[in-house]
Amino acid sequence: MRGRVVRAGETPASSGNLANIITVVRILLAPLFVVLLVLDGGADGPLRVAAAALFIVAIATDGVDGMLARRRNLVTDLGILLDPIADKLLTGAALVMLAILAELPWWVVIVILVREWGITLYRFMVLRDRVVPASRGGKLKTVVQAVAISFALVPFWQWFGEWVHVVNTVLMSTAVLLTVVTGIDYLVQAWRQNRAARA
Repeated sequence: MRGRVVRAGETPASSGNLANIITVVRILLAPLFVVLLVLDGGADGPLRVAAAALFIVAIATDGVDGMLARRRNLVTDLGILLDPIADKLLTGAALVMLAILAELPWWVVIVILVREWGITLYRFMVLRDRVVPASRGGKLKTVVQAVAISFALVPFWQWFGEWVHVVNTVLMSTAVLLTVVTGIDYLVQAWRQNRAARA
């Protein structure tokens, strides 16, 4: 835990630096988000709105910890490990809860989670040999997923009418499509890299 916590520099950064603290807070927000949705019980009341707001804040700060770590040279192995876990826990918790509330088909949840956790595990497995960066498509997928889940969580239909469900369906369908396409792209790129390595 020794090292720099906030200030920039070239000396080793502490595992307890500010960027990692933000990441840990985001991880801890996931169970709180679930509790709020459970307590709401499908009533689409204030607790649902609070849960949605919590998710939006947590997912919006995704880039804050990474940007802070890079700009202040606070990148650590712990941060590299925890950052994608925080993202996957938040999106995974939201998707599972939407399925439990019967607002999202389970097959959508399974497709997205298998892709997300599968690619994440693969990236960790090859981390010693090479870093698999997020592609442009992967970054777009992450943004669309966040927007689609946020729209699905906020009960806009209570205020603007049932047509909001059409918007939610389009957004989630786009998110699923990008999830599948970018997942296939990762697999193809991995196969090409492995073939090149063997050659």
